[in-house]
Amino acid sequence: MPDKLPRVRFAPSPTGFLHVGNARTALYNWLFARHTGGAFLLRIEDTDLDRSEMRHETQLMEDLLWLRLDWDEGPGVEGPHAPYRQSERLGIYREHTDRLLAEGKAYRCFCTAEELEAERHEAAAAHRPQVYSGRCRAVSDTESVARAAAGEPFAVRLRIPDHPLRFHDLVRGAVEFPNETISDPILVRSSGMPVYNYVVTLDDALMEITHVIRGDDHISNTPKQVAIYEAFGWKPPEFAHLSTILGSDRERLSKRHGATSVASFRAMGILPEALVNYLALLGWGAEGGTRELFSLEELVHEFRIERVTASPAIFDWEKLHWLNRHYLKAADPERIAELAWSHFVSAGLLPSHNAIWQVTTASVEAWFGKLLALFLPAVNQLDELPVKAAFVFRFSPAAARANDENAALLATEASQKVLAAFAARVAAHSGPITPELFRAWMNEIKTETGAKGKDLFHPVRIALTGSHSGPEFDRFIPIVEEGSRLDLPVHVLSVRERIEQFMGGGR
Repeated sequence: MPDKLPRVRFAPSPTGFLHVGNARTALYNWLFARHTGGAFLLRIEDTDLDRSEMRHETQLMEDLLWLRLDWDEGPGVEGPHAPYRQSERLGIYREHTDRLLAEGKAYRCFCTAEELEAERHEAAAAHRPQVYSGRCRAVSDTESVARAAAGEPFAVRLRIPDHPLRFHDLVRGAVEFPNETISDPILVRSSGMPVYNYVVTLDDALMEITHVIRGDDHISNTPKQVAIYEAFGWKPPEFAHLSTILGSDRERLSKRHGATSVASFRAMGILPEALVNYLALLGWGAEGGTRELFSLEELVHEFRIERVTASPAIFDWEKLHWLNRHYLKAADPERIAELAWSHFVSAGLLPSHNAIWQVTTASVEAWFGKLLALFLPAVNQLDELPVKAAFVFRFSPAAARANDENAALLATEASQKVLAAFAARVAAHSGPITPELFRAWMNEIKTETGAKGKDLFHPVRIALTGSHSGPEFDRFIPIVEEGSRLDLPVHVLSVRERIEQFMGGGR
């Protein structure tokens, strides 16, 4: 009879935003389940009632779905192992605690915090491991029950077996912890609230989890969890502990390295397919090790847990941006326009969707598409677009002239002749200015002034954009000419208006 299909879980705590390290853990679990035909469960570990918030739970589920990581069982997708929030499973934990106490595999610990602290100081002074002495192990069942009934506070501890605790790690191989280095762990605090290592083990066993894929910061928890499995007579799952993600300074990735939450990357305009592709490569590689571009479907096909490395992964912004540029280029333009619009709204350059769809026309949408086509190749993420395109909407001749580099270039006699000749042609022309007309004028001005190269084009570019570098005139001129005729919240200055303001001293 074949073994049952794998079952994996992602079990975040709703105490903050979804960190990219946890997102990678969710991704690897999801890929493993989809590759093997198994099940992916989402379980909310919210026993820290003081810090857990529903808004964080909602956000992390939205982030998972944004990454296209759906779950087969969990909140909103009820299954045979419900409920999937630990705060709703406290009765289950109490039943199993009573069983361990009845079987003598756990015991009540009446030690006070002061007594435990004194033990730790004594062990430290004697250079012994700072582990619990186990003195409440000797309390008889009769005395234990009587003291509890009298209202004396107690925690519940597991009796660690008298043998090494071993488990097999799919990433690291065989792992062993001597039992004397692991004190009898607390299962339930004196407050009555069960601890993480206890409830996660119960839930994994009762939800029939076959593979626990998680961060390597949990390795030290694993022997305690193995001991709990043994106490109940359950077979432990396979474990796979994923390497830590480090920043460029080889320290654990944190806010000082920049964005670290999925919500932050989403707000910045990193596409989900780019982030998924990048996270998959942080500690894993396909057969051959040279390929770097993968769709989610291709990752499902290629993913093997055996190819996950134990070495720490370095978060590389340059590589993420390279992937994001690739996916921005490959994406449906309408989708990118929809996503990009909000960034222009935040910058105060365009109205919100609710407003724009009431007053917009097809010409506005077409114009915005052209604007994106002009600037998208120059950005790494969508929130950079408003900065790149700001001079289209907000042009300041005074600021352009105040720039030292611009001022030096504009001060030359050649620049002044070129600008005077260009301004004269604009003033004498009554119709729209097209790229063809612009090229003809520049050829005439070249002949007329003798200026060429940067001496010819840089002064005009500064006068029209505020900078001596920027997009091609053939593409920029139609954008501002067409934009000036549209009913936009921020008026786009035409070529005529720009040169008139510039030559007028910026008034």
